[in-house]
Amino acid sequence: PTDSDQSGNEENGLQTKIFDEINGNWILAPAGTVHEARLKAKAKRRLRKNSSRDSGRGDSLSDNGDAVRSVAPPTSPKGRVLDRRSRLGKGRGLPKKGGAGGKGVWGTPGEVYAEEEVDVRDPNYDEDQENCVYETVVLPLDEEAFTKTVTPIVQEYFEHGDANEVAELLGELNLGGMRSDVPLLAVSLALESKASHRELTSRLLNRLCGRVLTRSDIENAFHKLLRELPDLVLDTPTAPQLVGQFIARAVADQILSRNYIDGYKGRVDCEHTRAALDRAVVLLKMSREAGLRIDNLWGSGGGQRPVNQLIKEVNLLLQEYVLSGDTVEAERCLRELEVPHFHHEFVYEAIVMVLESKGERTLQMILKLLKSLFDSSVITVDQMRRGYERVYMDIAEINIDVPCAYSILEHFVEKSFTTGVIDTKLRDLCPCRTESGQSGKHGAGSICSLFIYLHLLSF
Repeated sequence: PTDSDQSGNEENGLQTKIFDEINGNWILAPAGTVHEARLKAKAKRRLRKNSSRDSGRGDSLSDNGDAVRSVAPPTSPKGRVLDRRSRLGKGRGLPKKGGAGGKGVWGTPGEVYAEEEVDVRDPNYDEDQENCVYETVVLPLDEEAFTKTVTPIVQEYFEHGDANEVAELLGELNLGGMRSDVPLLAVSLALESKASHRELTSRLLNRLCGRVLTRSDIENAFHKLLRELPDLVLDTPTAPQLVGQFIARAVADQILSRNYIDGYKGRVDCEHTRAALDRAVVLLKMSREAGLRIDNLWGSGGGQRPVNQLIKEVNLLLQEYVLSGDTVEAERCLRELEVPHFHHEFVYEAIVMVLESKGERTLQMILKLLKSLFDSSVITVDQMRRGYERVYMDIAEINIDVPCAYSILEHFVEKSFTTGVIDTKLRDLCPCRTESGQSGKHGAGSICSLFIYLHLLSF
């Protein structure tokens, strides 16, 4: 080789030596990894520099040269940097300032701050704010909002019958000048409903007067009601008579003055208004002279009646049906009783009437009535079954007063099964009396059966 070649090789060797020697350390690595070695050396220098300033940061260097923070145990000197307890080793190891110190802490847990006194020398002090009273303002209801709000309240009252709850709900509303529309709306809804709801409406008016409404509001409501009678008659033809009864009941409850009706004398042109006032006058006169109880004008609805009274009304209904034979009228009267939970008593009394009558005509009429009520779902399957089962349980006592009641019952049960009033299971439960005189499940005495058969044919 020439001198120039040797000098070139020395320069290359010197350059390679410079690249391989980093920070006084010889790195036996290929020329391609020199850059990575420089990065590792730089990371080590940065780590040594930071460790002297922050001993709590347990940084280390990974195999790739990346700085990795290691979590120091709480007992090590490095872990005490994040400890909020006293560094002097004194005390019980509780947090400083009882836990009330530190960034973002507003005091100890559960601490109640006293009311801050107003400084009158504060430049932002406003004397008018001292006398300010803040309260919730309820806007008065307009006609549309009144109808949407009060109508559901009255309809729910017809279901639960709690007048105090209605008074509380109305007391939370700002009725404004529409207070007199509350009785008007309640009576209008009751006109289209049943008698028990009208009784509840009369009680509601009596309860609201003095708490939510005044007597003047009640009078204004009936004034509006009498003026709207021509429109109410279109939906409820008996509206004049019903409104007259409401007026008489209000006078009897002393929420309407007795001079209210006298104020209309000689000033009524509408025939419907005149009919309503005449009805009220007649009822009040009957209460004074004949002792009519105005407070029971609408009657007690549904389950509010005593059981003995319901039984009497059921018997009266059955007797009228046997005389008239009008199934539709009997169904209407049974619906008006409003006691669907008591229909088993109706079935029981109907079967007992068949056993006591001993006639084929009564048997056929009662069977026709039960079939009609069962098909129209007025009497449910459960109520029908309970009525028959009650007769099965009492047949031994009934047989004491009605001879051969077992045979009549067996004949009626078989007819009921044939017409589809009862099912096979209920028919098989019918108790029968054997020839030996003991109660059994199969057949009836031949002599008694023949007697009943001949007796029924005679009618």
